[in-house]
Amino acid sequence: MTQLGERAGPGDGAVANRAWWDERVPIHLASDYYDLDEFLAEPDVLRAFETDEVGDVTGARLLHLQCHIGLDTLSWAHRGATVTGLDFSAPAVDAAEALAAELTLPARFLTADVYDAADVLTGETFDIVYTGIGALNWLPDIARWAGVVARLLAPGGFLYLAETHPVQDVLDDESGSTFDLDYFDIGPIVWEEEGSYADPDAETDANVTVEYHHTLGSVVSAVAGAGLRLEFLHEHDCVPSQRFDTLVHGDDGLYRFPPGTPRAPLLYSLRASKS
Repeated sequence: MTQLGERAGPGDGAVANRAWWDERVPIHLASDYYDLDEFLAEPDVLRAFETDEVGDVTGARLLHLQCHIGLDTLSWAHRGATVTGLDFSAPAVDAAEALAAELTLPARFLTADVYDAADVLTGETFDIVYTGIGALNWLPDIARWAGVVARLLAPGGFLYLAETHPVQDVLDDESGSTFDLDYFDIGPIVWEEEGSYADPDAETDANVTVEYHHTLGSVVSAVAGAGLRLEFLHEHDCVPSQRFDTLVHGDDGLYRFPPGTPRAPLLYSLRASKS
């Protein structure tokens, strides 16, 4: 990646980021990373720690914010939840709807910015608000996001967040053993890179993104500040893709540091409930 060194103004990232995601929808649909043939045969891509920590979702009303093409959303539907997915990319929502139809899974998908979710859903509330890996780095205001989540939760409902650990974000790409970036620099930082995490060799035109770094403390504080009660915060030594060259692929499909080497946290998950 090339850090361009520019700082974006408030809201400047939305247009560039949406263009980035819109262009990558067909790339992701065709990629081995998402492997739609396997997903259509067995629509469940959730990690074991996610399903263990969320528990039985049969009959639960679940909202997935920033759902992209809906694979996680439809995995929860496959497990018995009544699901709604929301994303700011219209092509991604179209793809999610097509997958739901092909799988004959009941699911609703909406196109909207995550900050507008509570207004778009006009008073609806949910038993579970879920956000998956790789979502929060696109959001400039984490406290505002947490406030939206609180509005969307029904009393007794909970937020479940599984996300890239912010320590992972600042480590060197090769070994993941040294700090390359400032952990406390929240950005916004402008990046430019061709391709996609799902297909690095893909030819792309919309290559500029504006991203934000949210420390673990800032996320927990935002959730608590929105009036939600933290039930747990877990840190994990695994990640779904080979983020660093040194990571090794495990039997569970996740990547970890080699045995005997010092480990850094790669993912985290938290659950917080609404009274």
